[in-house]
Amino acid sequence: MRYNTIRKMDISNGPGVRVSVFMQGCAFHCKNCFNPNTWDFEGGKEFNEETINEVLDLSSKDYIKGLSILGGEPMHPNNIEATTKLAKAFKEKYPNKNIWVWSGFQFDKDLKDKEVLKYIDVLVDGQYVDALHNPTLKWKGSSNQRVIDVKESLAKKTIIQIWQKQENRNKGEANGDRLKSVPEIF
Repeated sequence: MRYNTIRKMDISNGPGVRVSVFMQGCAFHCKNCFNPNTWDFEGGKEFNEETINEVLDLSSKDYIKGLSILGGEPMHPNNIEATTKLAKAFKEKYPNKNIWVWSGFQFDKDLKDKEVLKYIDVLVDGQYVDALHNPTLKWKGSSNQRVIDVKESLAKKTIIQIWQKQENRNKGEANGDRLKSVPEIF
């Protein structure tokens, strides 16, 4: 298991100031991927307990709102064990901070039975599709990708996207305010 880099103050991959970990290795090789240097499974650095402790230490500051895990592909079979260990350790230490994960794998087709979902608050799923690129999209690169509230989706056994909840809140509908672990910036 390997990772590419750790950003200790990231403001572009999720809401607020975050710590971000870019896992190393991806088999999707999406056209015009924003991070092709993470594709090689042999590149980067070894992911181990020391890596987890570094991320936990960096996340201790009050201004750090959460952890973002990207890639590469954090849910690839070569990486999912490390992603799960990191997410679990983070949630145990910081239960009031959130975890966002980006993956080309789909929640309902590939990930719904994976342990890691117990620890993730938001999953941006689906491969980046260059023909569907839209620079105005928030937290995703192409319109096929979804920004999913994992906890609520698991509880309701259906996909609940963050933007659907925002639309409900804007309409004044009940239950539109359930972004419990996601900062209210939407």
